[in-house]
Amino acid sequence: MQQPHEPSGAGGAGRVLVVDDDPTVAEVVAGYLDRAGYTVDRADDGPTALTRAAAHWPDLVVLDLMLPGMDGLEVCRRMRGHGPVPVIMLTARGDEDDRILGLEVGADDYVTKPFSPRELVLRVESVLRRTRPATTGARPLGAAGLTVDPAARRATKNGTELALTLREFDLLAFFLRHPGRAFGREDLMHQVWGWDFGDLSTVTVHVRRLRGKVEDDPARPRLIQTVWGVGYRFEPGGREEADGP
Repeated sequence: MQQPHEPSGAGGAGRVLVVDDDPTVAEVVAGYLDRAGYTVDRADDGPTALTRAAAHWPDLVVLDLMLPGMDGLEVCRRMRGHGPVPVIMLTARGDEDDRILGLEVGADDYVTKPFSPRELVLRVESVLRRTRPATTGARPLGAAGLTVDPAARRATKNGTELALTLREFDLLAFFLRHPGRAFGREDLMHQVWGWDFGDLSTVTVHVRRLRGKVEDDPARPRLIQTVWGVGYRFEPGGREEADGP
C-alpha cells in the first residue's frame, strides 16, 4: 500500500477517490473534479473503494453514505485504520442523524444530496487547503500537556501522538491560540471551518470527539469547557466544569 501520509497527486491538485453507487452522480462529480485539475479514482461500492485506496492512497475521499454491502461509515472507519485521509460524506437531504453519524466516525465535511457539483469542488479545495503544511505563523503551540505543530500537522498529549482528523486538529490548534476566550458555535464554524453558515451540530460533534481524545475524563471535561449560552472555552488551567453536553 502507498504510504498514507504522502500526497499521491503527481504535479496536479491531488488525488480524489469518488465512491458512489449512482453512476450518474459519480460521473458528474468525477468530471468536475477532473476539470479542476484533480486525479480522480472511482468506486461504486465499499470493497472496491478500499482496494482503490490501497493501490493509490487518495489525498481526499468523496464518500456516499448509502452504499451496497458496506456503508460509507464502515468504509470511513476502515480507511482511517490505515492512515489519516480527509473525507467528505455525501448524505441524503434531511437525514440529520446520518450526517451526525458520519461526523462521529471522522468525516471532515458533508454535502447533502442533491448538491451543486461546483459547491462540492469548492468544499474539496477548502478541505485540501487545510491539509497542506502551514508556511506562516506555524510556530508550535502548547498548553496543559498538549502540543500542536501546525507545520508538521502533528499533535501530542504528554508526548503521545494524538490521532486527530483534519477538523479536530484545526479545532485544537484554534483553542490553543485563544486560551481563556469563549467562542460561540457560529464563531467556531466561521473561524475553523471557514463557513459563514451551516449545521451547527457539526461543531458540537467535533468538540465532543476532540474531548474524547484530549480530556482525561471526557464526561467531566477540564480543558474544553462549555460556556452556557455562549459556546466553548479552552481552559489551560483545567478547572472542572459542572456538566458538559
